Amino acid sequence: MTTTTLVDIEAVQTRTIRTLVVSQAVGAVGVTIGVATASLLARDISGSESMAGLAQTFQVLGTAAAAFLLARLMRARGRRIGLVTGYLLGAAGAVLAVVAGVVDSMLVLLVGAVLLGATTAANSGSRYAATDLAPEETRARALSVVVWATTIGAVAGPNLTGVGASFARSVGIPELTGGFAIGAVALVVAAGVLAVRLKPDPLLVAQSMAPVAAGDVPTRSWSRFTATVRDVPAVGAAVVGMACAHAAMVTVMIMTPLHMEHGGAHLHVIGFVISLHVLGMFAFSPLVGLAADRWGRSSVLAAGGLTLLASLALCGSAPEGSSWQIFAGLFLLGLGWSFATVAASTIIADRTPLSARTDVQGTSDMAMSLTAAGGGALAGVIVQELGYPMLAAFAALLGAVVVAAGLATRRDGRA
Repeated sequence: MTTTTLVDIEAVQTRTIRTLVVSQAVGAVGVTIGVATASLLARDISGSESMAGLAQTFQVLGTAAAAFLLARLMRARGRRIGLVTGYLLGAAGAVLAVVAGVVDSMLVLLVGAVLLGATTAANSGSRYAATDLAPEETRARALSVVVWATTIGAVAGPNLTGVGASFARSVGIPELTGGFAIGAVALVVAAGVLAVRLKPDPLLVAQSMAPVAAGDVPTRSWSRFTATVRDVPAVGAAVVGMACAHAAMVTVMIMTPLHMEHGGAHLHVIGFVISLHVLGMFAFSPLVGLAADRWGRSSVLAAGGLTLLASLALCGSAPEGSSWQIFAGLFLLGLGWSFATVAASTIIADRTPLSARTDVQGTSDMAMSLTAAGGGALAGVIVQELGYPMLAAFAALLGAVVVAAGLATRRDGRA
């Protein structure tokens, strides 16, 4: 494609957004259906609560590795190939999680969790795919619509915990693996939608409109990332803010099911709380995108950090079991993540040259996942030794960094 009219670009962008909305809605079931049970499955297999967070931690590590590798694949082959690959790897990971429950193997569960992390990397890549052809004045809204689409499957996913348990009993596999079986099917469907519908590829169209000579940019992915951060400090601040927001969210979210179970909360109630949390993460993202386009990305990023601090104060004061504090805290935890992620992602999309776009986006998602993995690895130990309230206090330190990142990007007028 060497010449593209304005009408063509608008048509490609519309088709891209519609395709991504469908794939995100379906694929989100595969990402979230096991969230409410992953820590419980890891605890049952390992026999230790201190290892309950390992499944989520290894999934986040898998996300980090996949974010970097899929970014390189997308740079060479386009968004479609990269996203389809991510979803199929995730489906394989969900199948391994089922096998792990059947054979009672922690090793198999952790390998499955690593592969399942590729799904989260693909989901993250989808939000950037929405910005490849979007004009700057509506870029945050384009990104946020794709983030919003995750609401459909993400809210349904944890609430299918009971259905998954019933399915597991009917086929003779452990109850906690039923959700992963359903998730594997959803991920294959999402991959199929992208393979068939994401044509023409938005990134390849953007590259065809603005070809870059090979000698204009560094040849290595890490060099392109560091060069961009050096030249545009707002990008570096956005990466830090997004990483800390994600780490704060993951660290508290993965241990909340155990905190509630200790107080006697039923599995259906735990699933509902996680659904409410996911609702906060995704349902209001179009409004967040509108705010970022209208009032500035920096203001919304700082607001995300403040919302995270409020949510962690509520979580830290929540008694074990079911309480209004845990319901409100988990919802605001998701909402603060939404503010920070939409705003920071849009800053990165705004300020990164096309020649380095996938490298910077992939590396920023890798940093986000590695930070969350570190928090997740500590989460089980902190809860076992010091309690859930201290975990919330630890996460609040990360929330404060998000506020600081928002203020730092404000010093760059275009952020």
